[in-house]
Amino acid sequence: MEKLVFATGNMGKMREIREIMEGSGFEILSMKEAGACPDIIENGLSFEENAMIKARAVHELLPDSIVLADDSGLEVDALGGEPGIYSARYLGENTPYSVKNKEIIKRLEGVPDEYRTARFVCAIAAVFPDGTEKCVRETVEGRIGYEERGEHGFGYDPIFYVPELGCTTGEIPELEKNKISHRGKALRKMRTEILESFSDGK
Repeated sequence: MEKLVFATGNMGKMREIREIMEGSGFEILSMKEAGACPDIIENGLSFEENAMIKARAVHELLPDSIVLADDSGLEVDALGGEPGIYSARYLGENTPYSVKNKEIIKRLEGVPDEYRTARFVCAIAAVFPDGTEKCVRETVEGRIGYEERGEHGFGYDPIFYVPELGCTTGEIPELEKNKISHRGKALRKMRTEILESFSDGK
């Protein structure tokens, strides 16, 4: 069975990728489960560059596997796209997201709904055993709310309001969120890319 390794130690992401890749015929492993834990420096200037840096680093240690890696974050238009690729490190890597969320809400004080537009972005990179590389990007559009709402999800979910759903992504159960989330959409797109590559004889 072909191995598909995801360059993460995040078990939430692993649950998501196993759900989406179910029935694909691959053995799905985290990089730790596959025995690869490289020291990765994410110094790219875009989500795509950072995802590819991670995928390449793990692929060097596991050249016979398909390696996937993602980089994702929140872009707030009124803040010039911040926090963007620095979403995880915004206000400090160990700063609780409750503090980060309150700071974003504070910076948008007085900004009306129509200018509170934002999006979650996810780029997923793949490196194949033959060295071929692919990268996909997906987004989910929304607005920044006025307070934290919801106990589901993590990170910026409690302040990311999706008008079509009438709630924040923090108010959506995980399985439902996977259907509309930036990462869920990107994983499904990458699944299609991988299966098409193998049907072409990769």
